[in-house]
Amino acid sequence: MDNRQLIMNSALTLFYESGYDAVGVQQIVDSAGVSKPTLYYYFGSKQGLLEALLNEHFQPMEQKLIEASETGKNIPEKLYRIARAFFNGASEDPKFHMLMMALFYSGRKSEGFRTVYPMIDRFYHLCVDVFDNASAELGNMNGRQEQFAVGFSGILMHYLMMTAGDQSDLSNLVVRDEEVYRLVHQFMYGIYS
Repeated sequence: MDNRQLIMNSALTLFYESGYDAVGVQQIVDSAGVSKPTLYYYFGSKQGLLEALLNEHFQPMEQKLIEASETGKNIPEKLYRIARAFFNGASEDPKFHMLMMALFYSGRKSEGFRTVYPMIDRFYHLCVDVFDNASAELGNMNGRQEQFAVGFSGILMHYLMMTAGDQSDLSNLVVRDEEVYRLVHQFMYGIYS
């Protein structure tokens, strides 16, 4: 494994375990077994490292979410596929998902929030587009597609946080198909009521 990847792996574990703000550059390089100049060579700064780390992990998940949003016969099926892709991504890369959400719920002026926000915003807008494209199925939404997107993405994130709970070992973080189905069903019930 090259030094760049060693740094990223160490940073992901440390940021996940202790929080981005609580981890210093020295701690990262000590864990990775490299020098500070090596970290600065690859990333420029701690925030540059975070940005590279988030992008590397978010892009594959985002691609799966986009593919899921483009398949399905109707809105419940599309939402199920998106939710399934989201939870599958969390099962495959739990430290990243938990870190991403922790950063999103951090202080609005923090480096962590400013770095993760564009990714969360892209996920949100993917959901908005799904509801925009479902207007024939859902009727005139009068701008409610943004509310639906907030509600749907929020349900997924909160469900994942509660499923993970206070587990320190997330290797068995799994959301079963029947749970995903129930979440989507409950969400759709709220839309139609």
